[in-house]
Amino acid sequence: MMPWRAIFFGLLELLAVAAPAAEPPAAAAPAQVVALTVDGAISPASADYVVRGIDAAAQRGAQAVLLQLDTPGGLASAMREIVKAILNSPVPVIGYVAPQGARAASAGTFILYACHVAAMAPATNIGAATPVSITGAGSVAPASSSAGKAGAEPAGNAEMRKLTNDAVASIRALAERRGRNADWAEQAVRDAASITAQQALKEHVIDLLAPSVPALLASVDGRTVETTAGARVLHTRDAALVPIVPDARSRFLAVIADPSVALVLLLLGIGGLVMEGTHPGVILPGVVGAISLLLALYAFQLLPVNFVGLGLMVLGAVLIVSEAFVPAYGVLGTGGVVALVIGAVVLMRTGSAASGIALPAVLGISLAGAGVMAGIVWLAARSRRQRVVSGSEEMMGAVGAVVADFQGRGLVHVHGEHWQAESAVPLQRGQPVEVTGRRGLVLDVRAAAPKPESRP
Repeated sequence: MMPWRAIFFGLLELLAVAAPAAEPPAAAAPAQVVALTVDGAISPASADYVVRGIDAAAQRGAQAVLLQLDTPGGLASAMREIVKAILNSPVPVIGYVAPQGARAASAGTFILYACHVAAMAPATNIGAATPVSITGAGSVAPASSSAGKAGAEPAGNAEMRKLTNDAVASIRALAERRGRNADWAEQAVRDAASITAQQALKEHVIDLLAPSVPALLASVDGRTVETTAGARVLHTRDAALVPIVPDARSRFLAVIADPSVALVLLLLGIGGLVMEGTHPGVILPGVVGAISLLLALYAFQLLPVNFVGLGLMVLGAVLIVSEAFVPAYGVLGTGGVVALVIGAVVLMRTGSAASGIALPAVLGISLAGAGVMAGIVWLAARSRRQRVVSGSEEMMGAVGAVVADFQGRGLVHVHGEHWQAESAVPLQRGQPVEVTGRRGLVLDVRAAAPKPESRP
């Protein structure tokens, strides 16, 4: 009898032959680095773009976010949105001032300080981060009296000192968080100090110099950084660069948020509403003013983008409905369609399917609004071609008959009623007349051609 050990090993051999060959393990997906580019003023549009880009990098499981900067500065509120997104990002953010000749001035200095890794290309500069009010007034020192004692400080100076001290505290906190030069950061805010890339590296304002993006990714490979998700080791040497470019919505919002365009929109909004208030019934200035003012409030970040988009859509719907009741000759309806489309575009987000309005919905709403407007215009045009059936205008051209002979003034029978009538020529009983005018309860008539008799 075959031993049990021989039987056991024989079964193992049979199973090994019958079992399918094991497939080789799938190749690991290459690491990814999401690339974002901010070129121009820091605005609500750029803040929205950067925040959504960082969220997209987290969803992709990217190794890092490469934030390339070339900015003269911008709105403090938009800058703080970007800084908060970087500080709370589970994905390391590498700030890179590039290409050569670029700068990270004013708000850009804060953003670079907030990044987990700060780098600059040769021939770039950073600094000049003194806060400036929207009216152009800078930070000034308190005035002194001739006796050498500090005089009463103007309210504007006190306000700018508060803004400056707040900015100093903010940038020092960022410098301490990232282990960079906090004293120079304070100089950049208080004294508008600005330095080159070489000086920034020497002063420990940045972490490294890199002539190109591949060189930068190779230099930071293996570096350990602290994120909200804990310590992360960067593996970026052979990572695939995945650029995220601003979509049509972001580019549209960037145009609106441009300081020059924002100022024009604000003036149009205020001027249009004032003109509508002083000249009621003009309608066009009011429509243009309302739309422009909402967009200006977004550009100056006085209203969040969601509120502006919702407000424009509500305004558009109200204007389209009002077109059916107010004789505006299409101005209200056209303005409503424009407001509806702009509001839908502002609310549209292509970066995430979980939030925002999809492009097909935007197109559907826009086409529906345009269709309603076209229907109202068609009905109005058709009604103008129809004959008037009521009112004084309906009497014009009506045909009646003379009740009794008269010369000058007499009675005529029109539309089943007796009317006083005047005629320049004598008229006889039963003679057909045509109404040519009306003055109160007196009709102007003239003799009309008799109706042709029908023959059997």
